[in-house]
Amino acid sequence: MTPFQFSTVPQLIAEAGAANRLGALVAERFPLARHALIVTDAGFMRTGLLAGPTASLAQHAIGVSVYADVVADPPEAVVLNAVEFARSSGADIVIGIGGGSSMDVAKLIAVLAASAQPIAAIYGIGNVQGTRLPLIQVPTTAGTGSEVTNIAIVTTGETTKMGVVAPQLYADLAVLDAALTLGLPPLMTAATGIDAMVHAIEAFTSKHKKNPLSDLLAKQALSLLSNNLVRACQHGSDIDARQAMLVGACLAGQAFSNAPVAAVHALAYPIGGIFHVPHGLSNSLVLPHVLRFNLSHATAHYAELAGVVAPAATGSEAARAEALIIAMQQIATVTGIATKLKQVGIAETDLDRLADDAMQQTRLLGNNPRALNREDARAIYAAAL
Repeated sequence: MTPFQFSTVPQLIAEAGAANRLGALVAERFPLARHALIVTDAGFMRTGLLAGPTASLAQHAIGVSVYADVVADPPEAVVLNAVEFARSSGADIVIGIGGGSSMDVAKLIAVLAASAQPIAAIYGIGNVQGTRLPLIQVPTTAGTGSEVTNIAIVTTGETTKMGVVAPQLYADLAVLDAALTLGLPPLMTAATGIDAMVHAIEAFTSKHKKNPLSDLLAKQALSLLSNNLVRACQHGSDIDARQAMLVGACLAGQAFSNAPVAAVHALAYPIGGIFHVPHGLSNSLVLPHVLRFNLSHATAHYAELAGVVAPAATGSEAARAEALIIAMQQIATVTGIATKLKQVGIAETDLDRLADDAMQQTRLLGNNPRALNREDARAIYAAAL
């Protein structure tokens, strides 16, 4: 067996309603904590769902400050403002409650608030120095898996992004509470859910770090996600479907944190960066076309995953691999999200710029099972148009 390493968060709680006893969880695990900084976004603030966790913290004599200025694809300026807010509030524990952007900002606050390192020094892999503030992550979407990953993405220019990858970004505790996802609109539920499925598929075929443990997690994630995504979209108040989605996204997050994602994400990033398309939808738009490009190098793996997502599929490996692609396209169609680039405002005249930007994602492209050049990237975008 090829040697491998696997890392994840030390504690995970999956329980509907658990966020309403956040104070008890903090008091038990971090008895010295006196002031928590909750990191979220304005949209989640408007739901009123923050009241329960905040009241629970207060009941355990833990002060609370809330930073709610996180935006999608958070720019560096937002991260730096959040770090200053954390310092001025005297926070000694950071709690991310939100989607991937809020949790990514929470990670960066935790490592930078008590550090002299400038943010530019931590971009890349393994550049964070020292320790960090205690960190708890509470996802409100079933998608990014950021609650269990050691990665944070920052928008550094008009369309450019940088990643921070370091063990310090793993949270101390992740809390999966489906009650916080009940108000998520169907299209957002679909896009984030497909994002999680992409994480599992790409982890299962990751070129360099694929391993038995990430494989198990990826397949179980796909099972939970494929069996509950449409239900969660069409019956948004189904707490069991929502909880299954959260657990599935979390398992996929653990898989791709150890067996990294590849060309789907590489081609999705420019779509989000240039056209401000949500990350999950960006992934979904290029997914079937990247899968078809990879078939010559990943047929066996895709056929194996078809046994999870499309269990009725039969025939040769090639036929079952094709069944996986068709199943993913059908999920997108049934849930009603956009399936063509032109539906999100992208024209043929934009394809060259997209291809140029995609080729800058070398960290991701190196994980793809099949090498991909600029002409390949442009052809994939053209197929998705």
